[in-house]
Amino acid sequence: MRKLLISLVLFVVAGSIIAGSEEEKQGVLVHGITAFQGTPLSGASVRLLNTNYNTISNGDGYYVFRQVPEGIYQLEIRFLGFKPFRKEVSVNENEDLRMDIQLEIDEYQLMQTQVITQKDHLFKNIPGSVNITPKEELDRLQAVSANEVLRRTSGLNVVDEEGAGLRLNVGVRGLDPDRSRKVLIMEDGVPVALNPYGEPEMYYSPSIDRMEAVEIIKGSGQILYGPQSVGGVINFITADPPTEEEVKLKVQAGQGGFHSVLAQYGNTYNNTGVQVNYLRKGANELGRTQFQLNDLNAKIRIPINRKSVLGLKFSVYDEQSNSTYLGMTQRMYEMGENDFEVITPFDNLDVRRLAASANHRYNLNKNLIIHSTLFANTTTRNWRRQDFAFNEGQFYNNGSVLPSNYTGTMYGDSTVAGGAIFMRNRTGNRNRTFEVIGFEQKMQLKNNISKDVKNDLQVGYRYLFERAYEQRINGQAAEAISGDLINDEIRTGNAFSTYALNRIRFYDRFELSPGIRLENYQFEREIFRAGGVDTNYSARNEGVFTVIPGIGAGVTVNKNLNLYGGVHRGFSPPRVKDAIDFAVVNPVLEIDAEKSWNYEIGVRTKIYRGIRAEATLFVLDFENQVVAQSESGGAVFGVVNAGATLNRGIEGTLEINSRELLGGSWLVLFDAQATVLRATYNEDREVGGVNIRGNRLPYAPDLTVSSGLAIEAPFGTGLRLTYTHVGEQFTDELNRVLPTNNGRFGKMDAFNLFDFTAYHSVREWKTRFNVSIKNITNERYIATRRPQGISLGLPRFITFGAEIQL
Repeated sequence: MRKLLISLVLFVVAGSIIAGSEEEKQGVLVHGITAFQGTPLSGASVRLLNTNYNTISNGDGYYVFRQVPEGIYQLEIRFLGFKPFRKEVSVNENEDLRMDIQLEIDEYQLMQTQVITQKDHLFKNIPGSVNITPKEELDRLQAVSANEVLRRTSGLNVVDEEGAGLRLNVGVRGLDPDRSRKVLIMEDGVPVALNPYGEPEMYYSPSIDRMEAVEIIKGSGQILYGPQSVGGVINFITADPPTEEEVKLKVQAGQGGFHSVLAQYGNTYNNTGVQVNYLRKGANELGRTQFQLNDLNAKIRIPINRKSVLGLKFSVYDEQSNSTYLGMTQRMYEMGENDFEVITPFDNLDVRRLAASANHRYNLNKNLIIHSTLFANTTTRNWRRQDFAFNEGQFYNNGSVLPSNYTGTMYGDSTVAGGAIFMRNRTGNRNRTFEVIGFEQKMQLKNNISKDVKNDLQVGYRYLFERAYEQRINGQAAEAISGDLINDEIRTGNAFSTYALNRIRFYDRFELSPGIRLENYQFEREIFRAGGVDTNYSARNEGVFTVIPGIGAGVTVNKNLNLYGGVHRGFSPPRVKDAIDFAVVNPVLEIDAEKSWNYEIGVRTKIYRGIRAEATLFVLDFENQVVAQSESGGAVFGVVNAGATLNRGIEGTLEINSRELLGGSWLVLFDAQATVLRATYNEDREVGGVNIRGNRLPYAPDLTVSSGLAIEAPFGTGLRLTYTHVGEQFTDELNRVLPTNNGRFGKMDAFNLFDFTAYHSVREWKTRFNVSIKNITNERYIATRRPQGISLGLPRFITFGAEIQL
């Protein structure tokens, strides 16, 4: 087996600090990590397990841990493409220790599950803006939902819907965040949307509790993935099977009956690795949300021979929640009496998902690798929602005219038109089942054209079949799950894409990455019942064909400065329900795929030892942005031709690490991410007699800021304070400032959030305790006016827990 020699030098010198009233003897660990032939391993993860000592190696392959308390530690080193290394090391006062460690190449690692394969701070081989949130940062955040994690990336606007993150709403660089339609979201490299092409809504979202890392790509490199390549790619990464037995238990509890229990087991038997985890999570009163979910996942890694490895993954997800579309009216918000009251107690969303995937990696030789992935999933999303009526139109007259089936329950102020909600004793069950099966195969060929010119070519193809079954069943009682079949239809899609990306690196300084993807999508809509009447409508679109070119470039000025830029074609296919409309004479509407030209230019730099920064200028220029309206977007179904739009801005990141900067046993980490954005309609178009050219796009805040300060002591205690600012937002094309009485439109004011986490690691127990406070100041703010009224962000929320390695 081929091995790389890793030199690890441990210098231990005298040092001491006072912990409480007791003096502890301490040493210094200096890690020198070099590959064979003296090439440094930059970006290797180095940790002393069950302590606060963790970092990645610098450009020279070194890192220093200063003033480590005397004792015996488990040293862990991880680097992509190598087997994890663990060794027990002893730190003693005035003792020098030198060790030679050999890291073995992991011939069985399933590398296609990760989008970003380089982990050094400058991402020198990635020509575009990227971000990685590693496991260490996830542990510090103790996030209740993925929303808290994604907000830590510049350029992203994350809208809370129910506080638990059960349904992600993420917008990238000014794109509409509704149901994350313009973002490709994956888990271990596999798309997780209900129907990735025809209905990319995130009614199922991966649970952040079981993640090892989160990757985000916003630059030209995203053209390899699809179908959406407008905003960016978010890839959730789960734990791979470990090389040794690992048993972990993570427990979190909090207010309102909140609980999260994650049990995880992994081991390797004769090179066959197994990883199994089970998550049970729920709450009785998380804001106004009640939910219970069970999430079971298993990974198996099977070596076939020295050149190939097979990976299998299975998952079962079951969720019950009282998710609803109905929010507060403006008067209800002003009165402040129903902030977190469950006003639709009979609403119930049932999500069940089964998923399986198999991926195979075959190494023909050291320069040629073939990856194959087969994946399939089915998701059932049955949603009972109680009917209601605003006191508008015929129902407005100070409550003297009431809607039919009125239950006698009213919320809000009936003296204001649209200020009150009348609950009806009937329900609409929106039942849908989605099926997806896909196959992808890609080849990676590395070769040296000359001594100074290196080439890395990736080519591949992907086929995807998807189908959606949808029924609307109206019940004659608020709690009814059966009744009259109103709508019944099936939507089917077939997509084929092929792609190529060639990275050429000159003199280890300049990189050029031209690429192209071809997409062809055929879809059909069949309606068997509409409006309670049997029908037999069927129409097919013979294909949406799109060419998606892109090119990226990077310049490594020196080991501390990297310049990058790129341009690519943005692509997002039309939703099938919008592209085929039987209400018109010719039901197959001529709706092109949503397209844009996306540009970016940026710099990543290590300003000084321990100080890093990144800044990116970006432009998203839409020729004709197709806005697909839906109930979750706050409107009826249909299509709005938004015309030309222009999103431009700058995003930046700053990181300061005191251990790298000043040395010492204490660690102070500071980071800040900010985005300044201007997203507007870019051509003349009238809405209600008003020309909206120059108006801002809905839910595109002009400023977002996320910042964090962490302080970690050598004796295992850490504190982290996180600050989030989201600027003011408009909620419609007209940029109405004054709110409508029903609460669905009007300007949303800026808000500021502070979160706090404290944690302590007990090395002898292999345990880490934590307590976390979300929204410390208990700020009352509007998180969204969608879908049907005002929803507030989560109030002050306290959790506590522990993570134990058994």
